Formats: sequence, C-alpha cells, structure tokens
Amino acid sequence: MPLQNRVTPTGDIIATPHRGLFTGNRGIIHDPATKTLLNKRWSSPAWITCLCEFRGWRRPVMARRSWTELFFLDEATAFAAGHRPCFFCRRDDAKRFRAAWEAGNGVSGVSAKAMDAVLHQERLDHGRKRLHALPMPLTELPDGAMVQRGEESFLVMQGRTLLWSLSGYARAKRELASPMLLTPPSALRAIIAGYKPLPHPTALD
Repeated sequence: MPLQNRVTPTGDIIATPHRGLFTGNRGIIHDPATKTLLNKRWSSPAWITCLCEFRGWRRPVMARRSWTELFFLDEATAFAAGHRPCFFCRRDDAKRFRAAWEAGNGVSGVSAKAMDAVLHQERLDHGRKRLHALPMPLTELPDGAMVQRGEESFLVMQGRTLLWSLSGYARAKRELASPMLLTPPSALRAIIAGYKPLPHPTALD
C-alpha cells in the first residue's frame, strides 16, 4: 500500500506508487506510528524541495517524528505547489534561486524566511491552493511555469503546453482557454529572471 506522500501541482498530497525526481517537506505532518498524514498539510511556512539522494544518507519514510518526506514529479511541480530549493542539500540551487528571486522581484539581501513568507501568501487561499491570473499570454510564459484549467495541470515548455500526470507529461490535445497560473508569481518572476527548474524527462521528449 503506497503512502500518502506524493505532491501534485495544486499542492494536494496523494497516495501513489510513483515517486519522482525530488523529495521535500513542509515540517512534521504525519504520525510515525501509523505512517499516515495528520489533518494539517503543513506545520511550517518553509516548504522546501530536496534531493532524493544526499551524502549517502537513507531515511525510512514517515518512520520517525521528524520532517515528513514528500515527493514531486519534478522541480516544476514542486514550484507550482509552492515549494522552493533547500539551502542545506541543494545549496547551490538555492543560492541561484535566491539571486534570481532578487533580480525578478526587485529586492536585495532577501532571506529564506522572507521568501517563505511571500510564497506562503501566494500559494494559499484560506487553506486551499491559490490560483493567479496570467501576467502574460500563455505562449510567453517561461519554461517551467505551470497553469491550471479545470481539474488538469499543465507545464509550459518551449512554447507548448504539456498535460501533467503522475508518471510524466504528454502533449496537450487542445488549446487551453482561460487557464490560471499555478506557479506563485514571485517564483515565476525568479524563473523569468533566469532560474531554470529541472523538468521531468518526459517534458523533453
């Protein structure tokens, strides 16, 4: 029985045998005795994206009263859900993201805590995923941005829209009408300023 620990682009956490390219956390949101989620879906505004392998360390998933291991298809999915790179296991990526955040959002000397505060406002609306109006035409969004139309999530890659699924991406079969932005606007501006989210290999097929 798969654990409920896979994050979708809308930030929901579901049970599936798929794992993806990244792990991460939102604090402690599980009961280690039952390996099930608590009613809350975060215990900290620091929602981070981590490496699945780091220094050979191995963690039994949801086995102790420590951060709850979550998993993402790719970095674009993690950004859409409202996460950012970890400053511990992904320090170089996190520093690049912070530099792009500062350039894209017109700030300097920003801390991880300050970025988290902005992201927390942008990703949530009364506890549910916050959607945003597109700041530009869909075809002009940068690679790695994600949008929502109805119940479906889409990745923008090389001017195309790709339908997200648990196992990867497929070319959208129709033109999207009036989609909403999933990626938090401040993170989108960091992507526009030069940060390149790592996509799942199916996005490049």
